[in-house]
Amino acid sequence: MFRDHPASARRPGQELSHAPYDPAYRLALEMQPTEPEAWQPSTGTDGAVPFTRVGRFDIPAIGSLDVWWLGSYGNGIFLPLRDATAGLTTYGAGRYLLDTVKGADLGREGSAWVLDLNFAYNPSCAYDQDWACPLAPSGNRLEAEVPVGELTPSTGTTGG
Repeated sequence: MFRDHPASARRPGQELSHAPYDPAYRLALEMQPTEPEAWQPSTGTDGAVPFTRVGRFDIPAIGSLDVWWLGSYGNGIFLPLRDATAGLTTYGAGRYLLDTVKGADLGREGSAWVLDLNFAYNPSCAYDQDWACPLAPSGNRLEAEVPVGELTPSTGTTGG
């Protein structure tokens, strides 16, 4: 879809690049409860997009990530992240791990969510500055490195 779909954010010459798969970054975790919190990032063309914090994943040796519920157009779970590789080997503004509206969800093992950091991917704005993307808020910024998943776009990056 990235290469051929007419709505792709891909610019000529851009290709996807991924770190080698590491099974140590595939986890099944329970979502921990948190107090609800509103977050409304502005995406320009869509205006303020309403999210509500619905939980948190505590990832061993990596840190915690807040889980957000998208309260508009498609409704669903959203999990952005920005780690210590941002701006070095991965997109500077961060990546996405779960976005159930777009089908980026590996399901459950019992009551635990499958989180496979190998599938962290760049938002569309990594490829085309005309796209406006919600980026990782403070509860989704990690000090640890997540050296797997999609890497910085190969050419034509817009920064982050």
